Amino acid sequence: MDEAALRGLTPGVLAVLVRRGADFAAAEDAVQDALLEAVRTWPATPPRDPKGWLITVAWRRFLDATRADTARRRREDLVEEEPPPGPAPTTDDTLQLYFLCAHPALTPSSAVALTLRAVGGLSTRQIARAYLVPEATMAQRISRAKRTVCDTRLDTPGDVATVLRTLYLVFNEGYSGDIDLAAEAIRLTRQLSATFDHPEVAGLLALMLLHHARRAARTTPDGVLVPLAEQDRGRWDTTLIAEGIKILQAALARDRLGEYQAQAAIAALHADALTAEETDWGQIVEWYDELVALTNSPVVRLNRAVAVGEADGPRAGLAALASVDDSLPRHTAVAAHLHERAGDLPTAARLYAEAAEKAPTLAERNHLTLQAARLNSTINPAINPDR
Repeated sequence: MDEAALRGLTPGVLAVLVRRGADFAAAEDAVQDALLEAVRTWPATPPRDPKGWLITVAWRRFLDATRADTARRRREDLVEEEPPPGPAPTTDDTLQLYFLCAHPALTPSSAVALTLRAVGGLSTRQIARAYLVPEATMAQRISRAKRTVCDTRLDTPGDVATVLRTLYLVFNEGYSGDIDLAAEAIRLTRQLSATFDHPEVAGLLALMLLHHARRAARTTPDGVLVPLAEQDRGRWDTTLIAEGIKILQAALARDRLGEYQAQAAIAALHADALTAEETDWGQIVEWYDELVALTNSPVVRLNRAVAVGEADGPRAGLAALASVDDSLPRHTAVAAHLHERAGDLPTAARLYAEAAEKAPTLAERNHLTLQAARLNSTINPAINPDR
């Protein structure tokens, strides 16, 4: 059974139950029960109308729960008015569910978890494994999120920027456990793109595809990070690159530039270069200038300093870095890189070691530690056991 296709039906089924009058939390629980029943029974007896089957089973689960809860007698009218079985409705409320799950009252982590559960169709256990937290902790997070949005109408206008930010957060979590969150984010963004015609949705999808295309080359088989300039470009997925560039070009042609389109343009310039030396750093700096104008983000300014260092030399990069908040994550690593390119190896080695202590992941810590050791062995050859 195609579990991805099954999860793809989830938002439509959930939306039908909410429109029939079920509150979001109860509807979501009923849909999860229906999904479990589908996993159990479909391999032996696949239904002719999978969505209709899920709607029927989920609605009955909801009604069973309603009948069992004497405190909810106000819903007895719903029991008497159960719609007869029939073809699944064609209305697609997926977009409204995205807006609901990315409600501004939710914290980013809660919005991500609720999106993965309600729109992505993942179980609480799968989400907990992906985020490396106990299942009980994730269950509480999702439960609080559902309570927050339970009184929000499905047709309440939403903010697409919040939805895109949530999907971007999902993608940036990468992958761990038994769920590949990067791939899941791409699947959900494709779904959103098919529902909502917006250049920034297309821009985000292009950005994800272009970054994901480089995934196989980002680490060695034993998990060591490989910097972009050193990656084997023959391992990049050219099919994903071609698709991402095509989507980006169509979005840019609409002349409604946004931050995700600008980021995708930078990723496209990297993907377009046959070698690291052929990278058009001048254009990349121009796109970072656009991004700064759009977002005024300190992280964008940090990345721009790297690009300036490549385009105009390390001293120019250090000058650009001087105006960036030095408390930012990876600021020290960028400073180390620019100092190394400028020939100041002692300072670079010291900064790499400092950056390693602040690294957010073990892989980054190991990479930065190796950079510091490499420079120290160059400065003091006597400490290098291979010399």
